[in-house]
Amino acid sequence: MSTLFTPEHEMLRQTAREFVQAELDPHAEHWEKNGVWPAHTVLKKMGDLGLLGLSYAEEYGGGGADYSFNAVLLEELGRAVPMGATLGICVHTDMATPALAKHGSAELKQRWLVPAIKGEVVSAIAVSEPDAGSDVAAIRTTAVSAGDEYVINGSKMWITNGTQADYLCLLARTSEHGGHHGMSLIVVPTDTPGFSVSRTLEKLGLRDSDTAILSFDNVRVPKSNRIGREGMGFTYQMQQFQRERLAMSLLSLGSMTRAIDLTKTYLKERRAFGKPLIQNQAIYFALAELTAEVEALRYLCYECVRQYAAGQDMTRLASMAKLKSGLLSRKVADTCLQFHGGMGYVEEYPIARYFRDVRLWAIGGGADEVMMEVIAKFEGMGPKAR
Repeated sequence: MSTLFTPEHEMLRQTAREFVQAELDPHAEHWEKNGVWPAHTVLKKMGDLGLLGLSYAEEYGGGGADYSFNAVLLEELGRAVPMGATLGICVHTDMATPALAKHGSAELKQRWLVPAIKGEVVSAIAVSEPDAGSDVAAIRTTAVSAGDEYVINGSKMWITNGTQADYLCLLARTSEHGGHHGMSLIVVPTDTPGFSVSRTLEKLGLRDSDTAILSFDNVRVPKSNRIGREGMGFTYQMQQFQRERLAMSLLSLGSMTRAIDLTKTYLKERRAFGKPLIQNQAIYFALAELTAEVEALRYLCYECVRQYAAGQDMTRLASMAKLKSGLLSRKVADTCLQFHGGMGYVEEYPIARYFRDVRLWAIGGGADEVMMEVIAKFEGMGPKAR
């Protein structure tokens, strides 16, 4: 595992860390109050630094590297204060563009992937619906064939970057087949007539991330906007989900490390009963255990990265990493807030924001329960087990 990262990775790590400190952290409170991060501005700066297409083909402006470079970037983004902004960046790099990069036509990639890598456009993934979140096979949004076009009707919910996206990677039904059959992934520009943002959602945490409900009313797009083969959208999206789940797990590593570091610093400065709180055995034992658990998760994630970079199926381990990141993030948040005492419960201390923001990790990108279902199937357990 020590060979996973090279001096080139460490150069990227330093660049990403400096970007976070200079371009993200100073604006965290402002973005939180405004309820949105300036996606176009931030992504353009990242594009100029070559941070948005690290593992995409060089012919489309990418870095041509393997996914281990994405892992370094995501860990560093995870350490940022504005976690909603970093989730929005992650959507752009690891959720809305992988299927396009892998299965899209050369023309479609020139039209949308190239500017996405440059940071000239903002992308979003549009899969979840009001009645179909974890159950992707239940989506109802349709894309009906009409000559050389699809006519799209329906709605999407929980869409990160939804108010700012220039295009959507949309999963819709292109045939009457039920279940996962007959779905396709389609690039939908948001300036297309009939598309609208119904409303934004006010959330418990990640308030600097714009999350929206989207509406499609006879939205017409050319069939050439379809990603890959018709009817393969569910399969492509399941592949895209695995990368999404790994990406969220990598973000969580950075955020948990930062939360523990913040807590250690606070406990060294805060005195009670004549000594710093960090010298209380119950406290430093608890933090030591959390540190060990985070490190164990780190190496599980790194094995997923190795498998993914080698073209292997990482579904089993990525599901475990996503499950563990959701569970452990809550444990870290609760413990670190507790050790801050009353100050952990006030907004002027960053741990309160972390406590709110990190709760999504057990829900978004595949809820804990969905991950356990996937793992159980791999282990031969569940209703159909024999």
